[in-house]
This record gives sequence, structure tokens and C-alpha cells, in this order.
Amino acid sequence: MVGTSPCASCKLLRRRCAKDCIFAPYFPSDDPHKFAIVHKVFGASNVSKMLQELPVHQRADAVSSLVYEANARMRDPVYGCVGAISYLQNQVSELQMQLAVAQAEILCIQMQHEPMVPTPQQILDTDEKSYFLPNNFPQYLNFPSSSSNVIHDSLKRESIFGHDMVS
Repeated sequence: MVGTSPCASCKLLRRRCAKDCIFAPYFPSDDPHKFAIVHKVFGASNVSKMLQELPVHQRADAVSSLVYEANARMRDPVYGCVGAISYLQNQVSELQMQLAVAQAEILCIQMQHEPMVPTPQQILDTDEKSYFLPNNFPQYLNFPSSSSNVIHDSLKRESIFGHDMVS
């Protein structure tokens, strides 16, 4: 970097940028904020050590990850990007539960609109009372509007026993 402007790291740290500066390829002088935030969260010395321990072909990805985590730590100092991931996983779980409830409600509606199951009386064409199905069989197909609560509760029970369905 001799003869050109120093990298963002050397500029921020107010030092001369050496030809073999470990930061120069990853923190160009035209993007000083990138290094500033990484330096604020991790420290220049720690970042330098991390980069030196990695093979050259993995350093760009590591810097990208450090910048991402540093930005996340600025937004959420306690959890960083783990907090964002956790939030998104909870959203996915809630949406999966809502989808399951909606699919169950669709199934209930479809069952209500399908033709009635013929009674054994109709099948056998006899005058005897049906003893296979009760006279009020259609009421068993009418699910109450609280069926979503039953489904929701059963999904919660499944999550308690170690399934990743809903939290």
C-alpha cells in the first residue's frame, strides 16, 4: 500500500499502512465505516489475530461475518445476530402453527360440505333402524369454531415433548 492512501484500518488507527498490512485487502480506504464498527466491537488486535490464523482464501468470508456480527451487536449488544436468528425462528414457528390451524379449518369446512355418508339402512335398503351410525351423525361432522384452539393446544403439547413444531 506504499504510495497510495492507507487502508481504512491504518487510517483509523493513525498508522502507516505497510505493504503486507493484513487489513488492506479487506478494509479499503473508501469504506471506513466497515472497519470502524468491527474495531469498536472486536478490537483491531483481535481481528488481526483471527485473520492471521485463517488461510488466505477464507479471510474475506471471515471479514464479511465479522462486519455482519458487529452490525448486529450495535443493534443488539447482548444477543447480536443470534437474537435476530432467534426472532426469525420464532416467526417461522408461529407461521407454521397458523398454517396448520388454517389447514385444519379448511379440512373441517370441506368435511361439512361433502355429501353425507350413506347409512347402513340405505345400503341394505331395509326398514330396520341403523345400529351402525347414530341418528344424529351429521352433528359429529360439525366442528365448533374453537377447533383452532384445540389444534393450537395439541401443537403446543407436541412442542413440549421435544418436537420442533411450535414454540
